[in-house]
Amino acid sequence: MTDQSALLLRKQLAELNKNPVDGFSAGLIDDDDIYRWEVVIIGPPDTLFEGGFFKAHLTFPNDYPLRPPKMNFITEIWHPNVAKNGDVCISILHEPGEDKFGYEKPEERWLPIHTVETILISVISMLADPNSDSPANVDAAKEWRDDPNGEFKRKVARCVRKSQEMAYE
Repeated sequence: MTDQSALLLRKQLAELNKNPVDGFSAGLIDDDDIYRWEVVIIGPPDTLFEGGFFKAHLTFPNDYPLRPPKMNFITEIWHPNVAKNGDVCISILHEPGEDKFGYEKPEERWLPIHTVETILISVISMLADPNSDSPANVDAAKEWRDDPNGEFKRKVARCVRKSQEMAYE
């Protein structure tokens, strides 16, 4: 599968380079490793994340697209669906099939039709509309539910500022 997955990833990278998508940029961390990508997600307009430049790594398994990549924010981000270590918890990045907890439907989880583009569009959507029902960061979820314009908003604003400073380093 490795050759096919590498070919598919090269094709997706070429397509993104040829036809960039608003809201993110993507490239390889190391030109010799098609399985490790660095992406920058631009904070979506009209959200608390607007103006931010959030760097993340996408790490693809050798059997991609049968299994999903892992996504980890390198830039600090305060969000209910991003663990404190930066790991992104979103349905389409969960292993395919039945959810043993019964929370997600199989069609909400990873499907081989997903591409880097659909993953990143889903993550941008997640930033705009957190799911606090199944949080990866319980503290952020609690703040989001209890007082989205208080402590949550302050922490996000600090992350946006830090991301802007880091973007120019």
